[in-house]
Amino acid sequence: MPNRFVALVAGLLLGVIVAIPLAVWAQNKPKVTWPDVSWSKPDQKKPAPKHNIAGSWSTAGGPDEGTQAGGVQLHPNNGKPENNPPYTAHGLEMYKQAKPTEGINLVPPAQQNDPRNFCEPLGFPRWNHYSLRFTRIFQDDAKVMILYHWNSVWRTIWIDGRPLPKLVDGGVEVDGAFREPRWMGYSVGKWLDDNTLEVQTVGTMPEERVWLDNTGRPVSDKVVTTERFRRVDNDTLEWSTSINDPVMYTRPWDTMKFTMRLQDTNTDENENICSPRLYREYNETFGNAISGQ
Repeated sequence: MPNRFVALVAGLLLGVIVAIPLAVWAQNKPKVTWPDVSWSKPDQKKPAPKHNIAGSWSTAGGPDEGTQAGGVQLHPNNGKPENNPPYTAHGLEMYKQAKPTEGINLVPPAQQNDPRNFCEPLGFPRWNHYSLRFTRIFQDDAKVMILYHWNSVWRTIWIDGRPLPKLVDGGVEVDGAFREPRWMGYSVGKWLDDNTLEVQTVGTMPEERVWLDNTGRPVSDKVVTTERFRRVDNDTLEWSTSINDPVMYTRPWDTMKFTMRLQDTNTDENENICSPRLYREYNETFGNAISGQ
């Protein structure tokens, strides 16, 4: 009996000894919350890590800077001659067939033909030209993954040394075999220096399925999209995009160049999902109104 009593007392004491450190640990443990987007503090900037663009990023001018509602950032569709793309004859004809709900030639929602408004995928490169307000980038030795805010979709960029697929009619050629076109295309990246990743993308969807931007500018499945991700420092990423589409445009041209700010890894963003039902209800209510009026 005495031995059992001693064992009981020892067990109780052990529990107290263990419980005290656990209680202290629990009090000191950082609280995980659901914070709003918050900018990095300038005095906390660190050098950029080499060959790494991973992080949670938002446009430096504020969350709404990346919306690009009026057309691609560097050349908004506002009627100014310097912002008009270098259309081919076919490209101009395709543009005239577009009926957007944004930009200089907007129409009432009931008359529009933007694939986005029917909840079709945006396709690439339009995903770069739409709601870049918050973007997550993950990375390992073989690939970079970009998670886009709109419709919660991801994109894969291979950085393992594989060649860019060859463009052929209706798709691409990989190791002598035909591959189908994809909404995000086929992306391959290479490091130009310690902090700059250049990415090229081919094999995207044809012109009748996707637009270049919200204002109805066209893009074909022959486009070669080139991006550069330059990590200026730990907290700052420059993300630029240019296109070379000989079907729609007479020469290559730049579409965007954003400065992105690193966000807290715990930052949560609202869901932004295209719902056919919600769009139908919106169209029934506002279908004959011009956006912004």
